[in-house]
Amino acid sequence: MKQPIFRGSATALVTPFFSDGAVDYETLGRLIDTQISAGTDALVPCGTTGESATMNDKERLSVIEYTLWKTAGRIPVIAGTGTNDTAKSAALTKSAQHLGVDGILAVCPYYNKPEQEGIRRHYETLADLGSPVIVYHVPGRTGRGIAPETLKELSAHPNIVGLKDAGGSLQEAATVRSLCGDDLPVYSGDDGCIVPFLSLGGEGVISVVSNILPRVVHNLCIAWFSGDVKGACDLQLRLMPLVKALFRRTNPVPIKGALEYLGYPEQFLRLPLCPLSAEEKESVFEAMKPWLKEE
Repeated sequence: MKQPIFRGSATALVTPFFSDGAVDYETLGRLIDTQISAGTDALVPCGTTGESATMNDKERLSVIEYTLWKTAGRIPVIAGTGTNDTAKSAALTKSAQHLGVDGILAVCPYYNKPEQEGIRRHYETLADLGSPVIVYHVPGRTGRGIAPETLKELSAHPNIVGLKDAGGSLQEAATVRSLCGDDLPVYSGDDGCIVPFLSLGGEGVISVVSNILPRVVHNLCIAWFSGDVKGACDLQLRLMPLVKALFRRTNPVPIKGALEYLGYPEQFLRLPLCPLSAEEKESVFEAMKPWLKEE
C-alpha cells in the first residue's frame, strides 16, 4: 500500500495577478494563511486553477518558492509542473524538487494527443526523477484521457503516488480503483463528486471551491473519514448550487470573481481568459451568500 502525500482536502490555489499581469504575492500570502488556518491539508500552486498555462517558467517557480516559504512546512506543497513537453516538465520538476516541494502534480500532456505508450513514458520519466508524482487526468482540457490500463502500469512505479481524477466518469473511476487498488491513491478533481470518490476509497479532493470555503471542504472530508457519512453527504449536496455557479464559466474565471466577494483585491485574469460579466458575478455572489457564516 502506498502512503498518500495527503489525506483530505487540498486547495488548487489561484494565482493572484495585478492588472499589469504581475503576481500579487501579498494576496497570495493572505490566501495561504487563510487556507492553513481553516484546516486545509495540502496546497497545490501552479495547477489549472493557478493559470500555469499562461505563466513562464520563472514565474511558475517563483510562485512555488513563495508558497513553500509562506507555508513553512505546516502542510504539504504539491507543485504543478506538468506541460505538454516531457523535457520541459522534467526541467520544471527538477527545479521544484530543488526548492523542496513535497510532490508534484503533472497534467496529462495536452495538444500533442499522445498515444497511451507516450503518456506512460511521460509519467515514468517524471517519476524517475525521484519526487512523488500525482497524475492528473482531465481529458476535457487535454484532449486525451489516461486509460485505466495505463494507470495500472503506472501504479507499479514507486514514485507515482496518486491520481487526480477530473475525468467526469464514476464508472471509469471505479474501474481504476478495481485495477489499481491501494497502489494508486485517488483524489477527486471535481468538487461536485467528492463524496462519490470517497465512497470508492478515495483519499480526498484537490479542490477549487476550497479557495473560498476551505473549512467546509476540509470538514466534508473529515466527516467522511470519521464515519459521519450523512454529514459528509449533506455538505456535498448543500455545495452543489455553489459548484454549479463556479463552473458555469471556465475555471478559474468564476472562483476569482468569488474571491472579490470575500474582500480580496480585484482578481485579474490573463488572456485568453476574460472576467465575469456583472450579471455572472452577481450569480456567483448569490450562490455564496448561504455559506458566509460557515467560514
